Amino acid sequence: MTEGIPTGGFETETLELPGWKHVYSGKVRDLYVPADEAITEKIGQECVLVVASDRISAYDHVLSSEIPDKGRVLTQLSLWWFDQLDVEHHVLASTVEGGVPEAVEGRAMICKKLDMFPVECIARGYLTGSGLAEYKESRTVCNIPLPEGLVDGSRLEKALFTPSAKAEVGEHDVNITYDDVVAMVGDDIAARLSELTLKIYTRAEEIARERGIILADTKVEFGIDAATGVITLGDEVLTPDSSRFWDASTYAPGKSQPSYDKQYVRDWLTSAESGWDKSSDTPPPPLPAEVVERTRARYVEAYEKLTGRTFA
Repeated sequence: MTEGIPTGGFETETLELPGWKHVYSGKVRDLYVPADEAITEKIGQECVLVVASDRISAYDHVLSSEIPDKGRVLTQLSLWWFDQLDVEHHVLASTVEGGVPEAVEGRAMICKKLDMFPVECIARGYLTGSGLAEYKESRTVCNIPLPEGLVDGSRLEKALFTPSAKAEVGEHDVNITYDDVVAMVGDDIAARLSELTLKIYTRAEEIARERGIILADTKVEFGIDAATGVITLGDEVLTPDSSRFWDASTYAPGKSQPSYDKQYVRDWLTSAESGWDKSSDTPPPPLPAEVVERTRARYVEAYEKLTGRTFA
């Protein structure tokens, strides 16, 4: 059985999982908490079940079309990255043996309960996206001054911590300054969030570059471990949904770089073929089969190039 959760103009469907109670649906992930005390006792602490769906979003809409295996790719890639990073993270189990329901094996993680900070922690090593738009107007990114002469795709002298404020589903995240983060969480926590974000980006950028991929920027989220009080990496990490990955062999500053993400989806939605006006209130149309397949292939390619594993 499923229940409908309104998300960006239509209803998603969430599974009913024995022993777990659904509590929230985001653009991609569904969250559950134990409905059976035996689960909490087995895990040994308060926990949540994070299930990655095959949903895909673009231009602040969750589309009616899904990308097959996307949830598994995101989960397995996140798990691989968690193992590469020397940072406290929230994953407790990811297998049926560890307590994950069989129906969502491969695309779900049992995680520590975190009190999440209301900050999207973004590290930028290259100038593009909303950072480029701000730079063109003021020669800054999140009020951080940058030198003249940078172009789309320019590598920055050092990676920047450029946070944003979390938005509700269907709304834009808003870029904020470091001082805004201090006002929200205090000096010490703001400094730690910046330090951890840049540590993650620096290590991941090195790993990706060794595999022929440029990590242009990434978004991570942190919370306080309710059991220990430690600042802990949560959500997903370093996937095509939260990061810009570029092919190093075709990288050329001065133009938009092809990304290992939902580029095919965005391109089709803004094409004449789709007939959709992204400035309207009308939900996007269903994706053609070719766009779905090419997008799936791009996600799988990112997973295989980064991990060195075959996705099956």
